[in-house]
Amino acid sequence: MGKEYRVRCKGLDSEGRGIAEFNGRKFAIKGLLPGELATMELVYRAKETGARLCQVLEPSPDRVEPSCPVFDKCGGCQLLHMSETAQKSFKQGLCEDLLGGFGKVRPILTAENPKNYRNKVHAAFARKRVGGGDGVQGKGFDNRNKTGKGTPVGKSKIISGIFEEESHRVIETTDCLIQDKRAAEYLRTVRKLMQDTHTEPYNEDTGRGTLRYVFLRTGRKSGEVLMALVTGTQEFPAKAKFAAEIKKKHPEIVTLIHNINPQKNSMVLGKKETVLYGTGYITDTLCGHTFRISANSFYQVNSEQTEVLYKTAVELAKITKEDTVIDAYCGIGTISLMAADYAGKVIGVEVNAQAVKDAKENAKRNNCTNVEFICQDAGVFMREQAKKGTAPQMVIMDPPRAGSDDAFLTSLVTMAPERVVYISCNPETQARDLKKLIAKGYKVEVIQPVDMFPGTKHCESVVLLSRS
Repeated sequence: MGKEYRVRCKGLDSEGRGIAEFNGRKFAIKGLLPGELATMELVYRAKETGARLCQVLEPSPDRVEPSCPVFDKCGGCQLLHMSETAQKSFKQGLCEDLLGGFGKVRPILTAENPKNYRNKVHAAFARKRVGGGDGVQGKGFDNRNKTGKGTPVGKSKIISGIFEEESHRVIETTDCLIQDKRAAEYLRTVRKLMQDTHTEPYNEDTGRGTLRYVFLRTGRKSGEVLMALVTGTQEFPAKAKFAAEIKKKHPEIVTLIHNINPQKNSMVLGKKETVLYGTGYITDTLCGHTFRISANSFYQVNSEQTEVLYKTAVELAKITKEDTVIDAYCGIGTISLMAADYAGKVIGVEVNAQAVKDAKENAKRNNCTNVEFICQDAGVFMREQAKKGTAPQMVIMDPPRAGSDDAFLTSLVTMAPERVVYISCNPETQARDLKKLIAKGYKVEVIQPVDMFPGTKHCESVVLLSRS
């Protein structure tokens, strides 16, 4: 422990960290709330000096005891030390700070069920020494016995969990407050199978081992589950045993996939996969439509709040049978099919080929004949359509966290739709893009935040624009 210093928290940054001043410098401190008096210690990193919370001396009335035992280590949730009222206030304030300059921000639509909402789950694997310190598998941990394979040296156990914040160190978790409740049971089964078949966790540092991740998609209404076993190499000797046992013990896991990801990056799924049993996808119902969902295709992680988000977007759009609608970044066609209930024609655009395949199948499943799906980069598609003189009445856009690029926005302005519905999971990049659209003649009509991710710093917002 280093020297501790007393500080008073002045507010929160956009990450939900407490801001405190010390010796004329501002520090962002995880776990600190506005108004609190606390002690901190300085943390020296390669490029900057940070600070770590040591002890809260005068707690805020908004502070609650985090209900997760690894909250201080895991980077998945940032706000579990806040009351639900304080979380709502933080996200409302964040949207007002970023978007309030464009118009009045409506009260945020909060989640009725703030726990166990994630229908997409992934877990990493490692070995951990039993006794004698933390010893999570990584550099310096030899996961071979004297013969070079099989059971590791010394006493250890296989663990599953989430990466520690800003690292690839696995933090052991037996349950997660925001994940589907069934995930914990499935991961116990996988860990037991790994032990029984001598299947070792894949080690990124050494390239040894086999199983890297388990990836799950769960149908909230259908009850169906997709599981992908992600290995670091092509070799997976025990995959037949895994498939037989998982199918027998968990019949609701209707499809099992072997996915291969040898890359040293933060991506969970690789590009190559083999279906071990089932169809390779699950189905679920959203807003009255049935959707086919594959492992690699985009599908919002909070099904209940997605219905709130998409219904809000479609209501704001006020689509009629006279309208042609372009749904940019359409994924598996969720918003497209909802819009098609009201529009004359809908064109969905998505760069992910598997998602487009699912979207086309979803249109057939829902007997939707007035929608067309195109596999192309949304920006490229918009530029081409602008050159052709295409003039839709409505564009719905739901870009990734980085927002849209200038080429997309320029093409959008050239096409000059009467209305634009901009759905964003990052109000900061949304604010940047809104400035560009307003400068080109659009006016913000409605700003509606939606809390899609309780317990975390993230928030979605829907903005309706009209051509002025």
